[in-house]
Amino acid sequence: MSKTSRRKFTSEFKSKVCIEALKERQTIEMLAKKYDLHPTQINTWKKEFLEKSPVLFEKGSSREIQNNEQLIQALYAQIGELKVANDFLKKSYCETYK
Repeated sequence: MSKTSRRKFTSEFKSKVCIEALKERQTIEMLAKKYDLHPTQINTWKKEFLEKSPVLFEKGSSREIQNNEQLIQALYAQIGELKVANDFLKKSYCETYK
């Protein structure tokens, strides 16, 4: 008796299926057969897609702000490391050539 693992879908695949469902050129059942999915799964992804779509058009979305803050922290850490290294080299240079 072997266990079957769950299938994992990429966000690109999910968005592709959702967009096709929103276009309504094919029924949900036809899309389910085409992509070997359950119709409920497509409807769930479609609902989630529609709920989260307004976030795309917000200025300064929270994800973007969070990424910028992480970048700033990483850059400050790098500046600190470089300053310590620079001070060490200055001290070493001054002691050598006195």
